[in-house]
Amino acid sequence: MVQAFCVKCKAKREIKDPKSVKLKNGRPAIKGTCPVCGTTIYRIGKA
Repeated sequence: MVQAFCVKCKAKREIKDPKSVKLKNGRPAIKGTCPVCGTTIYRIGKA
């Protein structure tokens, strides 16, 4: 599974429902939600 830093929890968490997205500047990223608090979290870079 892919991990990302949750700003609200201040900890690394597994990304729930990860999806590949492209940012405005063209960089690839993975977008999902934090399984603990439900906040949207991103991980920049390919999976």
